Amino acid sequence: MVGFYGGSSAPDMPPRMPIPAPGSDVPLGTEEAAVSEDAMTLQFPLPDRNAPEAVSVQTQTGEMGPTGRPMPVLPDPRPVTAHGHARVISMCNQKGGVGKTTTTINLGAALAEYGRKVLLVDFDPQGSLSVGLGLNPHEMESTVYNLLMDPEATLDEVVVPSGVPGMDLLPSNIDLSAAEVQLVHEVAREQTLQRVLAPAIEEYDVILIDCQPSLGLLTVNALTASDGVIVPLECEYFALRGVALLKATIDKVKQRLNPGLEVDGVLGTMYDGRTLHGREVLERLVQAWGDKVFHTVIRRTVKFSDSTVAGEPITSYASGSSGAEAYRQLAKEVAVRCLDV
Repeated sequence: MVGFYGGSSAPDMPPRMPIPAPGSDVPLGTEEAAVSEDAMTLQFPLPDRNAPEAVSVQTQTGEMGPTGRPMPVLPDPRPVTAHGHARVISMCNQKGGVGKTTTTINLGAALAEYGRKVLLVDFDPQGSLSVGLGLNPHEMESTVYNLLMDPEATLDEVVVPSGVPGMDLLPSNIDLSAAEVQLVHEVAREQTLQRVLAPAIEEYDVILIDCQPSLGLLTVNALTASDGVIVPLECEYFALRGVALLKATIDKVKQRLNPGLEVDGVLGTMYDGRTLHGREVLERLVQAWGDKVFHTVIRRTVKFSDSTVAGEPITSYASGSSGAEAYRQLAKEVAVRCLDV
């Protein structure tokens, strides 16, 4: 039985199941979808280690992408004449180090390049999103914690510029860790973030929430406030193990608190196409989640670390890099899936 705020008696290793037939729906319950032993012994041609790094963005019709599916040709997002009616999207995965913060920053910056007005919400007490945009967590006068706990605080008092045109930030620091304890005794505690973000819905086009790496009360608040969820998933085997628990939590929030919640997509991150292991993990991901897996895959590159140290998105720090182009491609795919519909 999976607890609403974390904890599970499920075994560490998921049971193996037969590979579904092409085009069939794979049930996703409280167990992970897995592949047979035969699938893990598939042979791939060895890559040329001396070849230059492949660009992750492919735009030719029918060209096979890293997910094993043809890469679609995606149009630029439609121009926006008026801002508002924001779609709220949570970046959620209870495993840390899978690229939630990196994706929040760079997807937000890419959407801002396409004319969307974006609000980033740092909902992790570690404050990595705020630090990644050049803020010092010890010098913040007001954070999302004040917005949650102080009825007199307003959104305009807490939101700060991100340094990227068209993109603002709702910052966080270690104070937010106290909110999880203090909210326990509040009435409608799961809807607290939804209430404080309500004024932002008519000001922005997209609100991206960077969740903490857990399935506690703060994450449940983020899911309750969201229209959709993007699940960044490192292309490593251990990253697959907790996906069933995350899916069960999303399903519980949808059933009990937020019937409109949808999984907008699963994003493969830190992908290295030169390794057999990376390709097998991505293959299993597509088998389990099907078309929910984005065609865009974020490959490993040192530019992401460099841009974090510089305190700016990769789209401005290294605008012509493969990482920047990948997040622009992801922005187009997100727009096609859930913004321009």
